[in-house]
Amino acid sequence: MDIAIITGAAGLIGAEAVRYFSAQGMRVAGIDNDMRREFFGDDGSTAWNRRRLEEEVAQYEHHDVDIRDNEAIGRIFKTYGTDVKLVVHAAAQPSHDWAARAPLVDFGVNATGTLHMLENARQHCPDAVFIFTSTNKVYGDTPNRLPLVEKETRWEIEEGHPYADGIKEDMSIDHSTHSVFGASKVAADVMVQEYGRYFGMKTASFRGGCLTGPGHSAAELHGFLAYLMKCCVFGREYTVFGYKGKQVRDNIHSHDLIRAFDCFYQRPRVGEVYNIGGGRFSNCSMQEAIMLCEEIAGRPLKRRYEEANRIGDHIWWISSLDRFRSHYPEWTPVYDVRRILREVYEQQAAMKEGAVAGESA
Repeated sequence: MDIAIITGAAGLIGAEAVRYFSAQGMRVAGIDNDMRREFFGDDGSTAWNRRRLEEEVAQYEHHDVDIRDNEAIGRIFKTYGTDVKLVVHAAAQPSHDWAARAPLVDFGVNATGTLHMLENARQHCPDAVFIFTSTNKVYGDTPNRLPLVEKETRWEIEEGHPYADGIKEDMSIDHSTHSVFGASKVAADVMVQEYGRYFGMKTASFRGGCLTGPGHSAAELHGFLAYLMKCCVFGREYTVFGYKGKQVRDNIHSHDLIRAFDCFYQRPRVGEVYNIGGGRFSNCSMQEAIMLCEEIAGRPLKRRYEEANRIGDHIWWISSLDRFRSHYPEWTPVYDVRRILREVYEQQAAMKEGAVAGESA
């Protein structure tokens, strides 16, 4: 049976990939040691998702292993060998703020961990497709130099600009402030490309915008859309950082992203790079997201505003999907922001109801 190795298997993207590719008939080896709990506390823990995978996915084997442990990663790859046809590397330290507190840990997870995955794939299953969940933060704050226009609820790019339909892969990653997190992801992203071009491996770096969905263990430092709805449902205060709350992000549902991964898996290429997100189809400003959350939840959000923006943060980001869709025209996102938030609301409301029932039992 064909094997898929998926890191960050209990996280948002990893768990979606586990379910998707196991449904395609693959046996899945998941790697996840719940470092997200270390990063973000109990809110960020993925233990609940791991339990669900082990209960619900018959062809799933979990490995509680740290990707910084090269010997342990090597043993996993050696066990499955050339039966491994796909590697989805989604494990990461994903927070700007956390990375600045512990740069060595951040680089170890994001950069060195990725190198361990690449080298073991090259040694044990060189023909496997290797998909890396990168980030738009590899561009640093270069997008903030675009000609932006302030609108009532959002920033927008100047009409007629070449990036009016979204930022393309030709944007430079040099001469910008990336944040420590962005820099470690640059190292990983470039290495994924290099293993493709230098060693002829079928690799791709998918540079995501905001990856989201109800499977997110959202916390204050990561997962803004899901965390925003969580705050609205549970009555927590949400802090908006800078840019008048008009900063724009495109948002892609985890299922739409995995469908894109599958397109690449079915017809792989060498050393590819794709900006991937909701594009013009699914995007919002912080102000617009708050209004949608309040409308869907039927209650106001407690919030406060901090004038200072996060270092290296984007004012406006919408991904151009042109390059990916030129290679895979059959793919298009189906979840817009409203549909995503509706799903997240239903999950959070059910969790709140369960917590209340537990307290009264």
